[in-house]
Amino acid sequence: MSLSNLDTIHMQVMWNRLISVVEEQAMALIRTAFSTSVREAGDLSAGIFDKRGRMLAQAVTGTPGHVNTMAEAVEHFMNDIGVERMYEGDVYLTNDPWKGTGHLHDFTVVSPSFHNGELIGYFASTAHVVDIGGRGFGPDSREIYEEGLFVPIMKLIERGEVNRDLVNILRNNVREADKVVGDLYALASCNETGHKRLIEMLKEFELKDVEGIGEFILARSREATLERIAALPKQTQTNEMTLDGYDTPVKLNVTLTVSDDHLLADFAGTSPSSPFGINVPLLYAKAYACYGLKCIIAPEVPNNAASLEPFRVQAPEGCILNAQRPSPVAVRHVLGHFVPDLVLGALNKILPNRVPAEGAGALWNLHVSARAAQEGSGLKGSEILMFNSGGTGARAELDGLSATAFPSGVHAMSVEATEQVGPIVVWRKEMRSGSGGAGQYRGGLGQIVEIGPREGYQFRFNAMFDRIDHPASGRSGGKEGAAGQVTLSDGTRMKGKGTQFVAEHERVTLSLPGGGGVGAPAQRDREALLRDIRNEYISEAQLRDDYGLTLDALTASNPQ
Repeated sequence: MSLSNLDTIHMQVMWNRLISVVEEQAMALIRTAFSTSVREAGDLSAGIFDKRGRMLAQAVTGTPGHVNTMAEAVEHFMNDIGVERMYEGDVYLTNDPWKGTGHLHDFTVVSPSFHNGELIGYFASTAHVVDIGGRGFGPDSREIYEEGLFVPIMKLIERGEVNRDLVNILRNNVREADKVVGDLYALASCNETGHKRLIEMLKEFELKDVEGIGEFILARSREATLERIAALPKQTQTNEMTLDGYDTPVKLNVTLTVSDDHLLADFAGTSPSSPFGINVPLLYAKAYACYGLKCIIAPEVPNNAASLEPFRVQAPEGCILNAQRPSPVAVRHVLGHFVPDLVLGALNKILPNRVPAEGAGALWNLHVSARAAQEGSGLKGSEILMFNSGGTGARAELDGLSATAFPSGVHAMSVEATEQVGPIVVWRKEMRSGSGGAGQYRGGLGQIVEIGPREGYQFRFNAMFDRIDHPASGRSGGKEGAAGQVTLSDGTRMKGKGTQFVAEHERVTLSLPGGGGVGAPAQRDREALLRDIRNEYISEAQLRDDYGLTLDALTASNPQ
């Protein structure tokens, strides 16, 4: 595509406008969603696709696991529905883990976009719903059939008419019917918002479709990404990581090969699928592998079909990162969130001093089913979902980020929002002192979260935690981050995964893991250490044991 400078500027203006369209689409979802995971945490995605199903732009708001899987999902909708059966006013949906985003709790909703009677593209969005029936959001199931209601690709709305039978089936198979159905309508509504803003844009720029701007976006993105890849050393490197798993450790393995026009991440050597719901469909593992690599290699190139295509992934069928139906996959995010650190460990051998140390990785999601402690009390139960984050690994020249969700990017839910949706009390939420791995650059801190049921309630919660037995590794001489821990108020240690109970008047404390450090601790700047002590990021004992300094010696060398 040969363009004059003026034409290029014009195309760039339209590209930016298209991004603002999908960002407003995402904001519409946040404003109308019922679930706190969407409203408060931003666990969603939104994007626009051309009529061939290629993603042209994504909203900045959203998670890589949703966005990068959704990038492939629209083609499944086109094939299963059939383009010839798509009409104005239609809305389609699915929570198929192998055609959507990896587990049943995520619904992907796709709406065809028509202009002047012609199909010009699609809007798609994804969100995590608070419940989908079955055993609930946890890893205990042995097959996908136990994990909840499986909705294949089908029409939620046809020519403006809602599929009442589907809505009725959903209402009678989930514990929080109003929230779940409300979120589906919010997803459909946000797609409509995107469509309306697109039509306004087309009229303003006197365009009949998005084909011209789409080709510009994809060509420029592909060119920029290939330029970054071409500059990389042509090498093959491996990395492996051991994680807690459900009841036995799991090994993740990757071989990363840099070619002239693509990178290939091969997960051969990874542990086989688990009998429990920690398995990962390949599309989800691919989503996070692409994200991790792109963060280092081409972070400034916008995310779309062309910028993602050169990052390729393969894995043996039946390994835990390429689980096959009907494997249970409810908490696929736990292992999936470690894939960026896995591939970045291999990339570090190709690009030294560019890659951060390992971090806490997976969100410490907590799904609580609160019920009355005594039958007949009249107290109403509810489902409550909390997202909690540990520390990220230290970076090449900066400390890690504390209590930050990398790689998912979701926000922390506020205590007030969490307590408002159900009978739960958050007694404590604070930084976990000393949890960041020591180094020239310190790992990010985890946090401590203490919760319990309100008076008259008890609850069961689904644990889906990791890095309890296998903490985050440091890099280049940096020390590992602190391991995580789950305890009851009486000191009893609880499991990292599976359904557990908290009685009335009891509390459970989550001590989230920290990130690994980078560089030898002896090289840490003295002023930085003094700030760590003053902010209670490290203790005097850690100062002595990890950094070889006493507080007196530190303050003497840094008088204030």
